[in-house]
Amino acid sequence: MSVQYNKNPDAVDALSPEQYQVTQKNGTERPFTGEYWDNHEPGIYVDVVSGEPLFASVDKFESGSGWPSFTRPIDADNVVEKRDLSHLMIRTEVRSAHGDSHLGHLFKDGPRDQGGLRYCINSASLKFIHLDDLDAAGYGDYKRLFSPAGRSEATGESIQQEAQA
Repeated sequence: MSVQYNKNPDAVDALSPEQYQVTQKNGTERPFTGEYWDNHEPGIYVDVVSGEPLFASVDKFESGSGWPSFTRPIDADNVVEKRDLSHLMIRTEVRSAHGDSHLGHLFKDGPRDQGGLRYCINSASLKFIHLDDLDAAGYGDYKRLFSPAGRSEATGESIQQEAQA
C-alpha cells in the first residue's frame, strides 16, 4: 500500500488516560476490561495513534487471557518485536512500527495448528474498523482478508513458518 502511517501528535493528544498509559508509557490494561477482548465482529484492528493496520478478526482467537489475542499480524512490517526484561521476566514486547505504540506482548502458546504464536494485545492500543466500514475508512484493500482466496495470499505466512522452524 502507498499509505504512509506515522505517529500523529493530534491522535496522541486525544488519547484517553488509559490509552496514553498503555501506548506511550508501556502500560497494560487489566484483563477482561478492554473494549475488544470479547469482540467477535469481522474487521481489522489499527493503531490508535497512527492508524496503521495491525491485526484482523480472522486471526483473533479466545486465549482465556482477558486480552485480545491474535495468531499473526496483518502485515509483519507494521509490527516490531523487542526484548522486554521488565517485571523480572524475559518477554517479547510488540510495538507498532510506524506509530511506535506499545501494543502488548508475543508468546509462543498460541494455537499450534496456526503457528503457535499469541499476540496478546491491549485494547487501549487499538481502534477497530468493522468490515462494513473498511471502504469508508480508507482500508478497503483489507477486505481481501475476509475471503478464503485473499487470506491465503495475505502477508504473515512467513511468521507462521518461522514459528514452526
